[in-house]
Amino acid sequence: MSAAALIPLTNTTALQLPCSSTTVTRRKPSVSIRNSLVIETAEDQASAETPRESVARRLILLRHAKSSWENRSLRDHDRPLSKSGRADAVKLSQKLEQLGWIPELILSSDAQRTRETLKIMQEQVRGFLEAEVHFISSFYSIAAMDGQTAEHLQQAICKYSRDEILTIMCMGHNRGWEEAASMFSGASIELKTCNAALLEATGKSWEEIKNCPLNSSITWFYHDIFWFGKGHVRRFHKVSTS
Repeated sequence: MSAAALIPLTNTTALQLPCSSTTVTRRKPSVSIRNSLVIETAEDQASAETPRESVARRLILLRHAKSSWENRSLRDHDRPLSKSGRADAVKLSQKLEQLGWIPELILSSDAQRTRETLKIMQEQVRGFLEAEVHFISSFYSIAAMDGQTAEHLQQAICKYSRDEILTIMCMGHNRGWEEAASMFSGASIELKTCNAALLEATGKSWEEIKNCPLNSSITWFYHDIFWFGKGHVRRFHKVSTS
């Protein structure tokens, strides 16, 4: 078992918009019916026999915006964003909205600088506010461990996602986020503060993408230039505020 598998995905907080839940109870018939037949329509049969189709699933790997070092007494975990970091978070949220990359699920480190980055993005773009959010404490610590982040992110995605969710954003720190982006894309990727790697793969489920072999030749994009590499991600962009 790898080191990443030993780090529990605990201490999470789920933030969701309030929603109502309705339970429908079907009453049993008041009379008994013998030799009853269950008639299955052609539509029901076709639905049961039709396999789930592969669809494009998108992953945003976002490094937090620039943090402040003014208060040296603060723990690293508690450092807030700097003035320029707050401005960058505004720009990035607008860029992602323009590109149409709005997540339905957000998995984030619980560090102050990632929380603040997300809060600003939610204030700027309603789509980020409507997403389901989980703060995962292990995202902060795993990023400092060599070669462990990619597998840990895959585990978290499979744990918290559902197959109907098509866009997920993971927010965290270097060096782990750079390593994960590089491993997933097959390229050497540098993520500065408030940079986001946008990755896209096709699969019937997130679990299928996680288990996809990494030895098939694919075409992917990097800064709008065509490159050729190896991996299960078929498209790659890097988004920055500059």
